[in-house]
Amino acid sequence: MDFELASLRLSDAAATKVPALVVLVADGFTPGGDALSALVQRALGSGDFKTEAGALLSSYGAARVTAERVVLAGVGDGSAAQVRKAVGAAVTALRGSPAASLLLCFAQPAGAAAVRAATLAVAESCYVYSTTKSKKGDQAHKAPRLKRVTVGVPDAEPVDEEFRRAVGVASGVELAREWANRPANHATPTLLGQAARQLAELPRIDCEVLGPKEVAKLGMGAFQAVAQGSKEPLRFIVLRYHGAAKSEAPVVLIGKGITFDTGGISLKPAPEMDEMKYDMSGAASVLGVFRALGELKPAVNVVGLIPACENMPDGGAVKPGDVVTSLNGQTIEILNTDAEGRLVLCDALTYATRFKPRAVIDIATLTGACVIALGGVRSGLFSPDDALADALMAAGEQALDPAWRMPLDAEYGEALKTHFADVANVGGRPAGAVTAAKFLQRFTAEYPWAHLDIAGTAWKGGSVKGATGRPVGLLVDYLFSQAQPGPAQPSGKPKSGQKTKADKARRA
Repeated sequence: MDFELASLRLSDAAATKVPALVVLVADGFTPGGDALSALVQRALGSGDFKTEAGALLSSYGAARVTAERVVLAGVGDGSAAQVRKAVGAAVTALRGSPAASLLLCFAQPAGAAAVRAATLAVAESCYVYSTTKSKKGDQAHKAPRLKRVTVGVPDAEPVDEEFRRAVGVASGVELAREWANRPANHATPTLLGQAARQLAELPRIDCEVLGPKEVAKLGMGAFQAVAQGSKEPLRFIVLRYHGAAKSEAPVVLIGKGITFDTGGISLKPAPEMDEMKYDMSGAASVLGVFRALGELKPAVNVVGLIPACENMPDGGAVKPGDVVTSLNGQTIEILNTDAEGRLVLCDALTYATRFKPRAVIDIATLTGACVIALGGVRSGLFSPDDALADALMAAGEQALDPAWRMPLDAEYGEALKTHFADVANVGGRPAGAVTAAKFLQRFTAEYPWAHLDIAGTAWKGGSVKGATGRPVGLLVDYLFSQAQPGPAQPSGKPKSGQKTKADKARRA
C-alpha cells in the first residue's frame, strides 16, 4: 500500500477528487465556511453524529463535496489511542466498497502521535491473510481494495518524520503478521531462513543461516535437544543491520522461532493446538523489525538472532528427565518438554555474547502464565536493568504497544533447583512466567538484558483469529531511542561478489 502525507484543510479535502474520504472530527470541532464543515455541523446538530471515538456517519454524494463516499469519524479528544480506534472503525466500514484510494483528513490540527496512529490503523485494518487461500475463496470480496492512502493534516511538515516512521513500522508489522499467520508447513525453519535472506536485499542488512552441522559444532545442546524430534532441520538465523559505525556496540534482538509446538513428549491438549503455529511470533517480530530498519535506516547497529525449529514427539524426541548441556556449559534437566522455548533461547542468549552488545532483548511467546497474568493488552517485560526496562516501557507507550514490568526477585529462582543438573527447565505452576524469565536470566550475566513475553499479545483467537505483529512497534521505537544523533554512518556490507559466511551457510 502506498502512503502519502499532504497539507490539506477541510476546504481542500472537499474539492479533492477521490473515491473515499474519511474526516476525523475531534471534540470541540470549530467549523469553517467549507462544505465539509457544513456537513459535520449539520450532523452534529441533528444528533446523528457524535465526536466520541469510533462514532461513524457515512454518506454518498454529499452536496458540494467531490468525493463519492464520505465517512465522518469521531476521534474524541484526538489522542493517538482514540484516533487509532476511529480510523480502524472507518476503514472497516469501507470494506466491500470499490474504492482503491482513500483520503484520510483531520478536521483540526493533528500531532505527530495522532498521525502515526492513523497511518498504522489504516495498514492494520487493510491487512488480510491470503497466502494459502485459493483465488476462488469466498473471502476475496471481503478484502479491502485500498491501494493508496493520503493522510491530510492542516500542516504536514511538523509531523512528516513521524509519518515516515509509521509507514516503515507498518511494513514491518505486516511482514511479522504474514509469517506468524502462515501454517507450519508453509513456515518451516528452512522457509524462515529464506525469508531472512530476502531481507538481506534491503540496504545495510546481511544474513547468515546456520544448519544442524554448524549448530552442533558450536555446542548448542539445548537448542539441538528441542529439534531432535522433528524431521524438519533446524536453522539458526543471524541478521545484521549496519546503521552506525563499527565501533558502536549493537542491540541484539532474539526471537523465539518454534515454527510449531506440539509440546513434544509432554503433548499439548488437542483444542486450539493449531494456534501453536504462532509460537514463532517472536521470530516473526524480529523479521518485521529488520524490514522496518531496512526502510527507515536509523543510525544504530542491530543484530537479530532466530533459533528456529519444530517441537515434535518423534521416537527420537527429548524425554522428560533428560539432561542436556547448553552452549555456555550449564546442564539442564528437561522436566517438561513443552517448556522448549527457553531451551532454544538460552543458547541464543549465550551466542549473543560474541557481539559485545549494548543490550540484548529476547522476544518469545513463552508462557501461558503470562496470558493469565496480563491477558492480551500488555506484553510481559522482565529485566534486572532499570534503564533498559524504562526505555522499553516508554517505547511501548509511545508506540501504543504497551508492556508491563514483572518481578525478577532472586527467590523465584529457587523453584528451578534440581538434584540432577545445574538447573531445571521448569519450576512448577506458581509464577510460571517469572520462573521462565529467571531461567533465561542465568544466561545473561555479560550484558544488559530484557525479556518480552508476548504469549498474550502476539495473536488473537476466536472469530478474529490472527497475528497482531506485536511488538514490532515497541522495538522499532526503542531502537530509534538508541540511535546516534545525525545521519547514519553505516559500517558497510560485503561488496558485490564477495563471499560471506551466509553464502557458505546456504548449503546447510
